[in-house]
Amino acid sequence: MLKVLVKAPAKINLTLDVLYKRPDNYHEVEMVMTTIDLADRIELSSLPEDEIHINSLNRYVPDDKRNLAYQAAKLLKDRFHIKKGVLIGIEKVIPVAAGLAGGSSDAAATLRGLNKLWNLGLSLDELAELGSEIGSDVAFCVYGGTALATGRGEKIKELPPPPPCWVVLAKPAIGVSTADIYGRLDLNSLKHPDTKAMMQAILDRDFEGICQSVGNVMEDVTFKLHPEVEQIKDHMIRCGADAALMSGSGPTVFALVQHDSRMNRIYNSLRGFCEQVFAVRMLGQRHTLD
Repeated sequence: MLKVLVKAPAKINLTLDVLYKRPDNYHEVEMVMTTIDLADRIELSSLPEDEIHINSLNRYVPDDKRNLAYQAAKLLKDRFHIKKGVLIGIEKVIPVAAGLAGGSSDAAATLRGLNKLWNLGLSLDELAELGSEIGSDVAFCVYGGTALATGRGEKIKELPPPPPCWVVLAKPAIGVSTADIYGRLDLNSLKHPDTKAMMQAILDRDFEGICQSVGNVMEDVTFKLHPEVEQIKDHMIRCGADAALMSGSGPTVFALVQHDSRMNRIYNSLRGFCEQVFAVRMLGQRHTLD
């Protein structure tokens, strides 16, 4: 086998809670996440020389060891003494630095794809454990689907898919540093989302309950730094979104919508002042190893 193609879907946070700062300087988090049908495409091609090369037309994607997909390939090569090379082609569709785990999903897709290309025979659990060494969201992205993520994000408990709906995403033309937002969190004054209520609503396939339980403790910090992010959220709600929330540390905001007419209204109204707007479906199902 000389080439493997893998999809790397984005994720959204239905809840994002930060509980406390740990002795290792990471934050203890509790998040309900789900994958959506907005995906980068990863093409893995065998190289005769024992090297890792990144090929992407997106100027914001690093082509060296800063790239998480590069780190994923390097980790597998080192851990399993692989003396083969790989060209990692990344076709970016997920906005960069958007709170949608695009880089983490690229790394996860690279792990899944190289597992096949190099015939490593690893399970999803083993790949997720390796992924957690690269970044906090990579383990979730290895599995995909819907899950509760705890620890620093690497402990994954599978949940069933939420009921189907539209997800309208809008990313303003700004970047947000996750580390900066974490650094500005006042852990004593957070409005914690009801994670248990969200999990129960997903288990009950209760769309209204899901909409009532969305919450993200990072919103207030990002809104203060970038008021336009809050304006997008308010606009979505005014246009009839069943729920709206910032994903991750932002700046992307998403709306959950059941009716096609409202989805179209929100999507079309946002395209006037936001360059990157998408209307996609939730995926909800876990990845499988072909």
